[in-house]
Amino acid sequence: MKVDEIQGLLTETRNVSHRNSKHSRRKDRDSKELDGWLMYDFRGSNPIARNVAGIDDPGITRRWFCYIPSEGTPIWLVHRIELSHFAAVIGEVRTYTSWGELHREMEAILEDSHRVAMEYSPFAAIPYVSRVDAGTVEWIRSLGVEVVSSADLIQQSEARWTADQYAGHLESAHLILEIKDEAFAWLGEQLHNGVTVTEYDVQCLIMERFDDMDLTPGHPPIVAVNAKASDPHYYPTADQHQSIQPGDFVLIDLWAKQKLPDAVYADTTWVAYAGEIAPQRYIEVFEIVRDARDLAVTFIRETFASGEVVHGYAVDDVVRNYITEKGYGEFFIHRTGHSIGTEIHGNGVHIDNLETKDERALIPGVCFSIEPGIYLPKFGVRSEIDVFIADLAPDGVIVTTLPAQEEVLMLL
Repeated sequence: MKVDEIQGLLTETRNVSHRNSKHSRRKDRDSKELDGWLMYDFRGSNPIARNVAGIDDPGITRRWFCYIPSEGTPIWLVHRIELSHFAAVIGEVRTYTSWGELHREMEAILEDSHRVAMEYSPFAAIPYVSRVDAGTVEWIRSLGVEVVSSADLIQQSEARWTADQYAGHLESAHLILEIKDEAFAWLGEQLHNGVTVTEYDVQCLIMERFDDMDLTPGHPPIVAVNAKASDPHYYPTADQHQSIQPGDFVLIDLWAKQKLPDAVYADTTWVAYAGEIAPQRYIEVFEIVRDARDLAVTFIRETFASGEVVHGYAVDDVVRNYITEKGYGEFFIHRTGHSIGTEIHGNGVHIDNLETKDERALIPGVCFSIEPGIYLPKFGVRSEIDVFIADLAPDGVIVTTLPAQEEVLMLL
């Protein structure tokens, strides 16, 4: 845990929140300076706190807190029987035994603090951030301390990539696109030769290639045919899968990262037609999805060029409005994109104003997917790219999963 960096973020986040709230009713509240960041975990309930604080010990079974003030030394509050687990932490370590002692110590720690950040999201707006239970938030507030969301702090401290992570992502992106090409080519060859093949067969091929390239997906990829492609989180299994026949519409969504500590994911989705010439209906829907995808990138670049802040929800609005104008709004049933990090769905800004309203800004160092979709009764289309923000300038918006799909693939 780099305390000096986090303390710098406590002031920096105040300014970021002020900018993010330019048109928000929360402006006055969010523009006040934070006194500190109060991290809390109980039996792994808050992986964000564990990651930021550098605590990854399954032997810890009692509640622990770490308060990082905007100035001064971090203060830990841990149970007396687990003191040895915190021997190497930075800062002062205080202990408690009884719940009464816990309350007295916490009151003393926060005595001079008026406003602290915790892993809390007002009205559970961002579930990825809502890690601290309501009772604990109520307790801290009962001490006369205002509790606000640590969402911006989390993005600044946990979601931004290092140079090594970015380089690893580019390598993983190159490899998953290569595997995608191999999977579609193999599928086309089997169909051309009249060989019976299933969604699960294609999935197994992709998993084998992941192993060959020292990649880990964390979860088997999506290979979906026809109506199954309209179930965004469907994936075949050994027991439940469909055959793939000439004339079918096929969607493959695959993601993976290197088998290295702190490696981050790459994620892409492509679609194909198992034939020589796709029906116009498939082409029409795909082109709407493709253009919506590209519109998101254009909007981000143009907004940065104007000197304005880009918020996750605003990008979703642009994409969703376009698909709605084309007559398919009711068939776009998920957010436009998700944060990407060491988990495939990371803790940074999401491109979302549907499932949640993510008001966080797109900042340098974060990566996210852009993956609009249209899901009709007989087939579904999704096209996914990854976007990395290197700098708040048009040329700092980098699509890392290139080439992006420009037309429906023909497999025969």
